[in-house]
Amino acid sequence: MRSDLMKKGAEKAPHRSLFKAMGLTQTELDRPIIGIAGSANEIVPGHVHLDKIIEAVKAGIRIAGGTPIAFSTIAVCDGIAMNHTGMKYSLASREIIADSVEIMAMAHPFDGLVLVPNCDKVVPGMLMAAMRLNIPALLVSGGPMLAGRYGKKSVDLISVFEGIGSYKAGSMSAEELAELEDCACPGCGSCAGMFTANSMNCLTEALGMGLPGNGTIPAVSAARIRLAKNAGMKIMELVERDIRPRQVATREAFENAITVDMALGCSTNTVLHVPAIAHEADIDVSLEIFNSISARTPHLCSLRPGGPHFLEELDGAGGIPAVMKELTVRGQIHLENPTVTGKTVGENLERVRVLDRDVIRPIDDPYHAEGGIAILYGNIAPEGAVVKQSAVAPEMLQRKGRARVFDSEPSAASAIFEGQIVPGDVVVIRYEGPKGGPGMQEMLTPTAAIIGRGLGKDVALITDGRFSGGSAGAAIGHISPEAAVGGPIALVEEGDEILIDIPGKKLELLVDNAVLEQRRAKWHPPEPRISDGYLGRYAKLVTSGSTGAVLKK
Repeated sequence: MRSDLMKKGAEKAPHRSLFKAMGLTQTELDRPIIGIAGSANEIVPGHVHLDKIIEAVKAGIRIAGGTPIAFSTIAVCDGIAMNHTGMKYSLASREIIADSVEIMAMAHPFDGLVLVPNCDKVVPGMLMAAMRLNIPALLVSGGPMLAGRYGKKSVDLISVFEGIGSYKAGSMSAEELAELEDCACPGCGSCAGMFTANSMNCLTEALGMGLPGNGTIPAVSAARIRLAKNAGMKIMELVERDIRPRQVATREAFENAITVDMALGCSTNTVLHVPAIAHEADIDVSLEIFNSISARTPHLCSLRPGGPHFLEELDGAGGIPAVMKELTVRGQIHLENPTVTGKTVGENLERVRVLDRDVIRPIDDPYHAEGGIAILYGNIAPEGAVVKQSAVAPEMLQRKGRARVFDSEPSAASAIFEGQIVPGDVVVIRYEGPKGGPGMQEMLTPTAAIIGRGLGKDVALITDGRFSGGSAGAAIGHISPEAAVGGPIALVEEGDEILIDIPGKKLELLVDNAVLEQRRAKWHPPEPRISDGYLGRYAKLVTSGSTGAVLKK
């Protein structure tokens, strides 16, 4: 056993003494020792209940004859960090999380790992660590929040962000906004739509690194506790059979995950996180793969923010296994790949069926013929840009518009709230990329303001930053190269004409090349916004959004 390195032999008597100082018996030390990497805290609604999930995992490990030992990582609440300096730290926290799990598992050689996160950067961060360590591991999340109720309407956190725009536009009173605020988030769990946290928890299932139900069973359900206990028992089987993450997360598994991503209409942040996880497994997942898989994968589920359904409804319809089963009709899922259930994908899907055709459409009657995400290219984004095309109004799929240029997210948000953005505008937010931000902060405030002011069919937004999974509309992000390194988005000027052609996968600045060269000759790199502390180091090491914003090796 790997844990013998810290517990076996006469020379490890001091080590055993330290374990016994914590109350462990020799019997417990004789068993496989399983680390539980948890991110419970009291600032993130998706994590406030993870202590209960961790206790359930511990119970499962003990049932199966192991000894559980829990430790903690950090976790940022993107919603609370939104629209202030804190958001610059969100994506950057992913690398800290991966490093912290690696450190704990190397300093204390566990026989296996159970990863217990729930929200945005924590799920990919922990999966990155699992690939890097390559010891038996699986992930069990805390599960999604239930939708709130506002009168007869189901609502969520994004409803509140959009409500601000409605309030600023005069179509919602302060009292109504306060009522919405009180009921939109009814309890613990990751926010209720197919936002980034739930996207990554669902894709963990499709990747084979989570048990069925990981992405959709509600946080408050007893089934979530049973799932956690099963995860604790299952890790013991993985340790016994020495089934490791890189045996599960193969190239075919990543293709399965991206295929499910397209069928669900997941967050654009998956285009950052999936390549980053693959990178740790020494698998190259390029942006082109997303377009090629999207072209052949129909969009089967219309989930918030692009549609009406919430995660609890997807769970009731059969969850991710049912989506994958529907995709097998056209042979779009690799069935022979192993998973952390100990069975292949095909074996897991044998008895699965779709339980609600309103939530999971038949593959021959999809919401859209193509998948939920598209990668756009052009002279403004030669290395690519990302859009959730399933959340774009038909009127905005092909559009020319006037550039309204802002060098930060707050200045753009203020202009939208103050009514300075009008139909036909393309809001350009730059110097918010991985290096320029630094940290590539999310743009939920301006995108929600656009929707809340009723401009979703008239105004586009493009940025070298990124979007919340809750962003809807013609929101095009991850423009690469970013402005801070001299990417073409740095050359856009107020009033320039921009062509958006999502079906054609194009994003073009309609300015003569000679003019752009004149502008480039005058451009100079900006002074770093943050040059010290963690973000200062991060900005020096982080790579392009087109490569998953991983750190240079």
